Amino acid sequence: MFSLSRFWEKFFYTLTYVSQGSSYLNPKAYAIMHRMHHAFSDTEKDPHSPHFFEDVFQMMWNTRGMYVGFERGTMQPEKEFAGNYPIWNSMDKFATSYFSRITFALGYISFYVFFATHWWMFLLLPIHFIMGPLHGAIVNWCGHKYGYANFDNNDKSKNTTPLGFMMLGELFQNNHHKFPNSPNFAKKWYEIDPVYPILKTLHFCRIIRLRKA
Repeated sequence: MFSLSRFWEKFFYTLTYVSQGSSYLNPKAYAIMHRMHHAFSDTEKDPHSPHFFEDVFQMMWNTRGMYVGFERGTMQPEKEFAGNYPIWNSMDKFATSYFSRITFALGYISFYVFFATHWWMFLLLPIHFIMGPLHGAIVNWCGHKYGYANFDNNDKSKNTTPLGFMMLGELFQNNHHKFPNSPNFAKKWYEIDPVYPILKTLHFCRIIRLRKA
């Protein structure tokens, strides 16, 4: 969708770690699986199609196993899915360590201890602990089971809702599978991808360079 300089690549790599915290995902492993998901969408080779699992937990457990394999190098992707993704080995090693994940988890708990005004707010902590996998579960399960389709992509991808704010446009899966290189996941007049204006602003500021879809 866009290119960026080495400086900004490192900057956003670091920002990803800070934002994801205890649920940090390795960009290399994520990129490989995302490419596989598009190439094999809703087939048996799809890493996380909801149509081959009884429930979302089985789907995500299978996804986790494959992700760990690519992250640790015990699994190797096919050639068409490898390369052209950022790699920062020292950052990945630290960000995925137990020390880092536990430190972030303790930080979340401490924040709630100081600022929570009701006991039930502590029930929100698991969302912070597993934010990355939880987001992936919602997008991949709902985005291929519920909603409407603007395009026939020969798969089960759906636009779960025309209101894309809650998942920042990610639930426009049908649109995304039709135009995977487009930075704007919204395609109809009533669909809004809230991230697209941000990308346009970053492009205007020359922080990223959007490519023509």
